[in-house]
Amino acid sequence: MTRRLILVAAAGSLALFLALPVATLVGRAVGGGSLAATIGSRVVREALLLSLTTTAVSLGVIVLFGTPLAFLLARRRFTGSGLVETVVDLPLVLPPSVAGLALLLVFGRRGLLGESLDAAGLAIPFTVVAVVLAQVFVAAPFYVRAARAGIASVPRDLEDAARVDGASEIGVFRHVMVPLAAPALAAGLVMSWARSLGEFGATILFAGNVAGRTQTLPLVVYAEFGAGDLDAAIAAATVLVLAAVGVLIAVRLGRRGRALDLSSAG
Repeated sequence: MTRRLILVAAAGSLALFLALPVATLVGRAVGGGSLAATIGSRVVREALLLSLTTTAVSLGVIVLFGTPLAFLLARRRFTGSGLVETVVDLPLVLPPSVAGLALLLVFGRRGLLGESLDAAGLAIPFTVVAVVLAQVFVAAPFYVRAARAGIASVPRDLEDAARVDGASEIGVFRHVMVPLAAPALAAGLVMSWARSLGEFGATILFAGNVAGRTQTLPLVVYAEFGAGDLDAAIAAATVLVLAAVGVLIAVRLGRRGRALDLSSAG
């Protein structure tokens, strides 16, 4: 009985610690009446649209390039694979400000690729492209790690059986590997999207905080708080929370629907 009480107390304490700040934030925004006014403001609308657009593009880039990388790391052992895994995991432990500075040193006007980009007429820092690159840099590891684990968990016997039945490699990937690894892939997508949506440090250093151009929703929270408008900062932060919760609920409902389909098919 004592062990159970300790377990419940420890679990409840952490759950309360995680939930209380978010609940207080949302309650303050709703109770203060500033939420509706802030959502209706042009700055927040533009920032929300920019955040949703850039995170959608970032996810597309991450899936397009991250899926092959996850497949290689899960199914192939090659010289330097350990180094590649370290490089993939590195953004997880780097401070976001360091990530932004590193991106600036590569893509900035005086950076490693700066002269080549200028010669081609391309300017990346302090543009929407910089926002996307910052999001991809910090969020890609979440998807690659989850996808690598999901692909590695797919039994190879099922893949071999599909090949025996005449399926091509693309068919095996689409009809065997992806469906079986779908929960891990979905989890990776959610984590990557959430990390992209909440990205702040790398974005402000690499893309700046230009209203209507590179100012994402987290930057609005920072700008309004710095300007002394606490209610606006709270309301903008609440919009971020509600957007994240909405996506998480949608994913959970999708998983539940998929589970019901599989059970009915069985």
